[in-house]
Amino acid sequence: MADIQVFMSVSLDGVMQAPARPDEDTRGGFSRGGWAARYADPVMWEGMGRAGSLLLGRRTYEDFYAVWPKRTDNPFTPVLNASQKYVVSTTLTEPLPWENSTLLRGDAVATVADLKEKLDQDLMILGSGELVRSLMGSDLIDAYMLLIHPLVLGTGQRLFAGGGPPADLELAGSTTTGTGVVIATYRTAGPELKPEFPAG
Repeated sequence: MADIQVFMSVSLDGVMQAPARPDEDTRGGFSRGGWAARYADPVMWEGMGRAGSLLLGRRTYEDFYAVWPKRTDNPFTPVLNASQKYVVSTTLTEPLPWENSTLLRGDAVATVADLKEKLDQDLMILGSGELVRSLMGSDLIDAYMLLIHPLVLGTGQRLFAGGGPPADLELAGSTTTGTGVVIATYRTAGPELKPEFPAG
């Protein structure tokens, strides 16, 4: 069975929307896109280098495909091109345009749960906030590698949105980049670690 790990850039107030480019995601009138660019540090690539296969939502997949294969001057592009990419979507059709891409059609929770059960190689989710939030409530996420940036955005879509499912997490490791980004890895608590609350 595969572990599923989320790899996500977030601000101190939990915003994960459009870290890379001003035009990356302007939904909701978000105008602060590209906020993570000035904090780039080679240490961040180390987490990506440990990725097995990738699990992506439709929006992130299309955005990545439009940008990354054209960028040949960085260590990220070869990793993305060579990685097996599983894409969760109800609207895309095969064949998918990016090499090593497989379409997962249907309900996100059901298709990902099935894939998790069948695979031996771990899965890493990049971006794909809607996909991540849909999997949280079904205990399909095993770990979060959060790149916590030292800024407060005040607006934008958050990874852990209000009203979402509770979760008990354990800090499995952390490091700080030269630009002040804290890379913290949290594992979800197993059943034996989740507190029992009295009924009623």
